[in-house]
Order: sequence, then C-alpha cells, then structure tokens
Amino acid sequence: MAEKISDETPNAEKINDESPNPEKINDESPNPLAPSNDEESITAYSKDQNRKKQMMCLLYIILFAVFQTGIILLFVLIFMRITNPKFRVRSGSFIDAFNVGTEASPSFDLRMNTQFMVKKTNFGHFKYKDGTVTFAYKGIPVGNAMIEKGRVGARSTKKVDVVVKLRSNGLSLNIRDNELGSDISSGVLPLTSSVKLKGKIYMMEVIKKKKYAQMNCSMEIDINS
Repeated sequence: MAEKISDETPNAEKINDESPNPEKINDESPNPLAPSNDEESITAYSKDQNRKKQMMCLLYIILFAVFQTGIILLFVLIFMRITNPKFRVRSGSFIDAFNVGTEASPSFDLRMNTQFMVKKTNFGHFKYKDGTVTFAYKGIPVGNAMIEKGRVGARSTKKVDVVVKLRSNGLSLNIRDNELGSDISSGVLPLTSSVKLKGKIYMMEVIKKKKYAQMNCSMEIDINS
C-alpha cells in the first residue's frame, strides 16, 4: 500500500514543468509601445531655433538701421554743414606815402598794401560777388578796398592783395582838431574795417545756399614806427 501511495504522489519536476513560465508569459503577452516624445521635442527645438534666428535677424536689422542713421547724421553734420566763410585782414604794410600831421595840424594820408583772406572752413565751394572793405576812423569812412568777385574751394583759403588809400580829408573839423589831434599826439591811430561779402555755397553742384563772409575788426597804426 505504501508504494502505491508513493506512486500517486505528484512529481515535483512535472509540476514545475507545467507551471507557467514568467519569462514566457512576458514574451507572449502584448507589450504596447509607450508614446514617444522625440518628434515633439524635435518640433519644439526647431521652432525655438527658428524663433532665435528671427530674433537675431531683427536685431541685425535694427543695428544696421542705427548704423546707417549714424552715418547719415555724421555726413550731414560734417560734410553737409553749411557755415559762413571767414573774411580777415592778414597783413598790412605802408608803402610810398606815409604822411601824418601834427597835434596842432592833424591829418593823415597813407597808402597801405593790405592782404585779405577769404577762408572756407568746411566742404562746398563759395562763389562771392564784388565787395567793398570800408576803413573808418571814429565811424567815418577814410578809405575803401575793392574785392573782385571770385571763388574759394572747399576747406581752402584765398588771399587777395589790395592797395588801400587812407585819407583824413573826409573828417569834420571838430573830429580832426579834437580826437585826431589827440591820437596823433599819443602816436597811435585807431581804425576799423568792415565788409559783407555776399555769395553762394555750392555742395556737389546740387545744393545752393546763400551765405556771406563778414568782417568787423579794429586795428591800431603805430605812427612812430
């Protein structure tokens, strides 16, 4: 009897063989793929890169516009700036006659070799008309210098030599006896000179602007020397 019972006892190996294999179950069971984020990540990255490129392009456009504006302003302020030319007396020397009276009998008759200067300090040339430089004593004209029409190039200086006659015969007796006599006694003859030379400034033969070279200055002639 004991042997029969032993024969009917289930075989452990057999039971183990028939038991389900976890690895086999896993292999046979359906394994649905988890949703992948690769495509969404690539799309988001591409959009981000495009947005960055657009921002960089916009930044470059703004910087280029600012640069161009700066160049234009610099060109206008430096090259297109239109200012009045300058007119000055460069030098004066007396030739031939240098006749000066005395305090008791005041008068003067002078011939002065004068060099004037017309200067254009920026771009564009200046064409000016005929002008007259007036020399005066106490506000009364005592001599004139004629300046013929001419042209001054951009950023250049033109020199004009003129002989000026200075005479006191146009002064009143009161001024001659009182003020001129006193100045001759001091040895210094004060004079003033003035001019307004009218003309036009031409920029690249396109822009024309009316301007003038003006001068108002004073000078002192040392009678003793």
